[in-house]
Amino acid sequence: MELRSARLEELELPLVEPFETSFGVERRRRFLLLELESADGEVGYGECAAATEPLYSGETVGSAWEMLTRFLLPPLLARADADVLRFRRDAERYRGHRMARATVETALIDLAARRQGRSVGRWLGGRRTRVEVGVSVGIQPTVPALVRRVGRYLDDGYRRVKLKVKPGWDVRPLAAVRSEFPDLELWVDANQAYPVAAADHVRAFARRFQVAQVEQPFAERAVRAHADLALHAGFRVCLDESIVDRASLDDAIAARALTSLNLKTARVGGLLSARELARAAVRRGIPAWVGGMLETGVGRAHNVHLASLAPFRLPGDLSASDRYYSQELVDPPFRLGPGSTLEVPRGTGIGVEVVESVRARARRRSRRLTRSDGRRR
Repeated sequence: MELRSARLEELELPLVEPFETSFGVERRRRFLLLELESADGEVGYGECAAATEPLYSGETVGSAWEMLTRFLLPPLLARADADVLRFRRDAERYRGHRMARATVETALIDLAARRQGRSVGRWLGGRRTRVEVGVSVGIQPTVPALVRRVGRYLDDGYRRVKLKVKPGWDVRPLAAVRSEFPDLELWVDANQAYPVAAADHVRAFARRFQVAQVEQPFAERAVRAHADLALHAGFRVCLDESIVDRASLDDAIAARALTSLNLKTARVGGLLSARELARAAVRRGIPAWVGGMLETGVGRAHNVHLASLAPFRLPGDLSASDRYYSQELVDPPFRLGPGSTLEVPRGTGIGVEVVESVRARARRRSRRLTRSDGRRR
């Protein structure tokens, strides 16, 4: 397909409540929205999940803006025939910048699916009409506040809860939540917060409080430490930041460093990479699930479509829109349904539409690139 233009915007929306992890606290979400327009007037959207600071990843909103406007979009616009697979091959010449690359890939897939009259999920090969989800709960000001927050999510209908933990915020909150909710499916996520020397401590609290899954307790390169933890663990050891491509997944599997895989579209460079990694993991008996990065409805839609694929067997971190945003960027918003599920949008492309009034209020800067910008490069 021939592209007419690309519009890149930096937007900012307030979160319903502060979201705290071992990396820090987010109160407002600043992100990039990419709109690709084809020569026949159809549009496709991608969302860049990079944060404002290089904490979870080395990428930021600023670096992604530079990568997109200087290196990724101009050559794409210059081509007479824009194609998802060709873009992926061309983009591989650049080191890193997977979140920026995922932004373009998801927009291209949305556009291609819309022009073919299919949903993104069907375009990818998904068949589920609803996907099971859980909720991720950030570090709270107090333990009683955490218990109340978990209780509200259970009242809303969520069945699986993941708690953010870090040294000093693990045993007491876990004890309180487990005491109040003895039958809850409980996961924890440390975002690399623990030193390798704390392995016995992590193993002890996971077993004591019947934690079903421990996610990324150690540094992303500490593959051996995760393998030691996973040996006779009695709970799943999930890797997140450690897995960015097929090579890192193959190495981790060979080391037996994971028994669960969190796949984030942004982290691994797009939907096609996430699909490939999920299939590779499941062939080795490792269940995969779709992680979230505080995306608005555009990124959430792509993630929900991804979760409709067969290899994703565990409930993802794809909570309803009102979990994070009081004003959603898309219509209709995502609502929690029966069995702690979200409906996979049925329309073409991502199946939801951007609300222009919300987009305009959230806009911080905008740039439109055309085919002539690509030819001048």
